[in-house]
Amino acid sequence: MDAFYAAVETLENPSLKGKPMAVGSMSMICTANYEARKFGVRAAMPGFIAHKLCPDLVFVPTNFEKYTYYSELTRKVFRRYDSDFIATSLDEAYLNITEYCNERGLSREEVAAELRNNVYEETGLTCSVGVAPNRLLAKVCSDINKPNGQYILPNDRKAVMTFISSLPIRKIGGIGKVTETILKDVLGINTCEELLQKGAFLCALFSHCSTDFFLSVGLGLGRTDTPEHKLRKSISSERTFSSTGDEPLLLQKLADIAETLSNDMQKECIWGRTLTLKLKTASFEVRTRAVSLQKFIQSKEEILTYASKLLKAELPLSLRLMGLRMSQFRDDKCGPLDPRQKTLASFVVSGDVTASATFSDKHQICDAQTDLSVHRESSASNDDKISLSYEKNDVLASDQLSCGLRYASTSADGIENMGNECSGKCDYVETENEMIRNFSGHKTIAASSQKTEPSWVDGYICSICGIEMPPSFIEERQEHSDYHLAEMLQEEESVYGTEHLTQERSVRKAPQAKENARKKQKTSPKGGKHIPIDAFFIKGKKSL
Repeated sequence: MDAFYAAVETLENPSLKGKPMAVGSMSMICTANYEARKFGVRAAMPGFIAHKLCPDLVFVPTNFEKYTYYSELTRKVFRRYDSDFIATSLDEAYLNITEYCNERGLSREEVAAELRNNVYEETGLTCSVGVAPNRLLAKVCSDINKPNGQYILPNDRKAVMTFISSLPIRKIGGIGKVTETILKDVLGINTCEELLQKGAFLCALFSHCSTDFFLSVGLGLGRTDTPEHKLRKSISSERTFSSTGDEPLLLQKLADIAETLSNDMQKECIWGRTLTLKLKTASFEVRTRAVSLQKFIQSKEEILTYASKLLKAELPLSLRLMGLRMSQFRDDKCGPLDPRQKTLASFVVSGDVTASATFSDKHQICDAQTDLSVHRESSASNDDKISLSYEKNDVLASDQLSCGLRYASTSADGIENMGNECSGKCDYVETENEMIRNFSGHKTIAASSQKTEPSWVDGYICSICGIEMPPSFIEERQEHSDYHLAEMLQEEESVYGTEHLTQERSVRKAPQAKENARKKQKTSPKGGKHIPIDAFFIKGKKSL
């Protein structure tokens, strides 16, 4: 949209047409119309500076209710062309018109002109349109023929590179004044084409994410897909104003913020239980105060009641910003769970309790997280049976064991012998050592059998990694072969080190296991109908 806030105010008050006008106050300007921009007045500029640049500048206070109303009117038009359009603000949106053009057999120029005409008929406001292969370029194109114009960039690689080659880097969204200064003064980069030419310097000076962005700009690449929907976890509203310590005025502003927050929550049909008050003092110190409620709330009155208590506890205080945030939504109103978020239920293994619990080493389960399942069942034998089962993953360590314990008993008399049979703790250690030795030996054999000495297929292709290297590169080929041999030796050494360390830990555990078994025998009862809970656990100190 063209100077959206100013255009709405001019539409509501035609007497402002043709006059330099800015929406905001002497403290800060939200936007200015094109007549004021001729004098250098810009958005986010202090009002007193704008007044010096343009003495005849007319200031109009902001009215976000009107701006939201007209924004909804424009979005109704956008939905006719793309139901999944991306609204980045009240006055800007991205539409994918590919399907619309194919269904109606219209060109991009015709659709752009039709869109602009429909927006003007519905709202009385003008807009500028940019059509390009991706969102990055479409944003740049929309600014070329402002106001009330359009620019079409052909979906052709040569046309895109020609357009990018002379485009100043400051025109790209995401490159501000600071980044522009660094690129110009340090690297001498002025156009988007030079970003690609000096990509090596960008890799050395900037992070991987920033470098990837700069190189994408140099190639004219941008996003075309619809962003993945993310689960909303909070909703907020805040206002900035001139510093004041007037309590009635602050409470009035708090009421306005609470009303805005309540309206937003009602639109999305959500209820929250945790309310947070954000304050910024006259000295720019930011404070937050939160309260968790016993019920979920949504109405303005309830929000204002709890927010007022939080504010009054901080007064007297001179503030320049206030905000309210609601979080901890009710489950049935916050949508489905984020698929990337794990829950406790995902770690619970359901089914037969006699089955051994298995864990993947990617969860990094330590000693304290080893699962132990106990099952008591009747059998024809009077003897207690203790069986241990293990499952080894690709890399087995003493702190990543998957263990299952099955205990079967027919009478309480069996518990009397449990202390004697608790020497199974020692058997546990011995069994563990045997399994680790077998497993490590198996891994060593497997590793040595899988990786053979590197050779050159067809005289120039490495048999291990597939890299191509001509026979004339004698020294390079020798270094490459030595690298693979060293890698194989390192893997064998790491397997041997794991086996040796695990055996050493097990040997240290053995004497203490015997002592724990004797203590276990003392604590176990010699008779009775009830089985004490300590019969199912083996006490001992954790070895260092």
